[in-house]
Formats: sequence, structure tokens, C-alpha cells
Amino acid sequence: MDLLPAIDLKQGCCVRLKQGDMNQSDIYNTNPADQAKIFATQGTKWIHVVDLDGAFAGQSVNIEAVQGILSACPGIQIELGGGIRTFQTIEKWLDAGVTRVILGTIALKNPAFVKEACKEFENRVAVGIDAKNGFVAVEGWAETSDMADIELAKRFEDCGVSALIYTDISKDGILQGANIEATVRLASQISIPVIISGGISSLDDIKACAQHKIIQGIITGRALYERKFTVAEALSVLKNA
Repeated sequence: MDLLPAIDLKQGCCVRLKQGDMNQSDIYNTNPADQAKIFATQGTKWIHVVDLDGAFAGQSVNIEAVQGILSACPGIQIELGGGIRTFQTIEKWLDAGVTRVILGTIALKNPAFVKEACKEFENRVAVGIDAKNGFVAVEGWAETSDMADIELAKRFEDCGVSALIYTDISKDGILQGANIEATVRLASQISIPVIISGGISSLDDIKACAQHKIIQGIITGRALYERKFTVAEALSVLKNA
């Protein structure tokens, strides 16, 4: 099971939101590249990066910050989401050194685009499903659709999606535990590897996730920034699970 420390970018800074609300953001580092280095020195193999401004704008915004992270962490696998909605943008980021891109809003609005992207960029496209009460949220979590999370996930079976990142927005950024039940429910109905995101608050949460081998990875952010545990400690738990 992979651990993916999270770096969410807002106006060039490393922040965490509460339940997806851009008006409730806490700044943890004004130098995202420095934060990425911290995660790298603690042994992570992956870093999960989201351009929050880009998610709302519909195009990449925090370009310099992402480039800084890539330069600071050679050899670390970076996944990037937020405002990636064209083939040109996908190609630009993959050529720049991003390991895989995450498609979110466009996955709901144009699933054919995602399927074509998976063919064009084999094994380098992930889908992000952000849910409120089981329904998909889009546009940087500002809008909730009438599409059920599992219905959207099933649209991408057998088309080459490398991973599905499932976030329960109600849990995100408030350190009250992850929605493991919903994640396992989703993962059990599809063959795409599923990564859990939102609400990880302690090493006990890491252990609880690790008990479900159907979950392929864990994204955690605020718990790391508030020193509930370190990347190294979480990796040790996963190694011994």
C-alpha cells in the first residue's frame, strides 16, 4: 500500500482546506518545494499535488510551484490534479516530469475525454472522484452533481485508468477519520486500484486502512502538517501491517 503525502496549492502556498472550502484554508508552508523535500527525506515514494486555484479556474494556475516541486524532488513520483482538462495540458505536465495526472471535473463532464487520454498516455492517467453524501462534486468541490460516485467509477472500467482517488469531502481536512467504509464499498465494485483520501488523522487511521488490502494507497495532508505523525512513522506502519 502506497502512502501519498499531500501538497495542495493556493496562491503559491502549501495549504489545507476544511471540507473543500476555499474560504477555510490554513497555510502550512509558503515554499511548496521545501515541503516536498521534507516529505522526500522522510522516505516517501509518492507526493500528491493539487492545484486548488487551477481546479476552480479550469486550467493550471500554480505552475511555478509545481515546477519547483518537480525540480526539488528528482526520483519522487508526483501525481498532479487541479484544472487539467486538455490533452495539451496533460502532455505538458507529463513531459515536465509528472508521473501521472489526475482528471476530476472533466471525468464527469466528458468521460470520453478520459478514455481517450488513457489510450494516449498509457498508465499515466488517474481519475479523482470527490464525493458529498455519495454524489460526485466538481469544479473544485464547489458544485455537487446528481451522479453517484460508484456510477461514475464504473464508467472507467477497462479503459486503462491507473488509479482512482476517492475523497469524502465531508471528512477532508478536519482530522476526524477517513471514510473507509465508503472507500471499501467503492473498491469492491471495480477493478481499478483505489486510493483513499480525506480525514486521515492518526496512525490508527493508517492501520485501519492497511487492514483492507483492497485499498491501494492512502493520501494524507493535515495530519502530517499538524504533526500527528510523520511520513516515516506512517510508512513503518504500512510496512508492518
